[in-house]
Amino acid sequence: MRLIQLSRESLNFPPPEMALREPNGLLAMGGDLSPARLLSAYHRGIFPWFSPGDPILWWSPDPRAVLYPQRFHLSRSMKRFHNNSPYRVTLNQNFHEVIEGCASDRQEGTWITTQVQRAWLKLFETGHAHSVEVWHQNELVGGLYGLALGQIFCGESMFSRRENASKTALMVFSRYFDQQGGKLIDCQVLNPHTASLGAQEISRADYLNLVNSLAVLPLSTGCWQPQTLF
Repeated sequence: MRLIQLSRESLNFPPPEMALREPNGLLAMGGDLSPARLLSAYHRGIFPWFSPGDPILWWSPDPRAVLYPQRFHLSRSMKRFHNNSPYRVTLNQNFHEVIEGCASDRQEGTWITTQVQRAWLKLFETGHAHSVEVWHQNELVGGLYGLALGQIFCGESMFSRRENASKTALMVFSRYFDQQGGKLIDCQVLNPHTASLGAQEISRADYLNLVNSLAVLPLSTGCWQPQTLF
């Protein structure tokens, strides 16, 4: 099947069901990373991922990795660590440094290029993207960022510079998101780290149904205001 080339003049995407089986979920290429196109993509269960120097590639894998916030898996060792945690966790207090941390904390290289960072900063400035920060004293040691779609949070990336920092970010955020009415965290593709925290795979069809139903439902008023979560 021929890969579809997106037009810069249109925000339309092909149906996710047209994505390739190999590589799993590759749907289209081209377009741009404007806030309008990114929002259009995520509302359709599509996200960008590409290597530096490559064209923008758009994906909708089947199956899809998700985490139900109330099912976050807290291991005994993590529970002991958290009970005596040296960390402070905040929301939306340093998006710029979080996305820089996610970009730099990759030994194998990163797809979070300067172009991608600029695009996500625009989403943050317009209130669509959000960050969770983990602090040790006054040092940022971990965090995550992603996009809010009603009662869904589309997680993009996380980083950790100290023991259990990224796990702490996701654990604290999952609890908070659940309390605010959040129903689903999109993890895109399952990996051992997210699986150990309770993420699971569902079919693309089921994920798209959840997006259609949950993206239009609100969270608690003011839940994305900058604040301390833990």
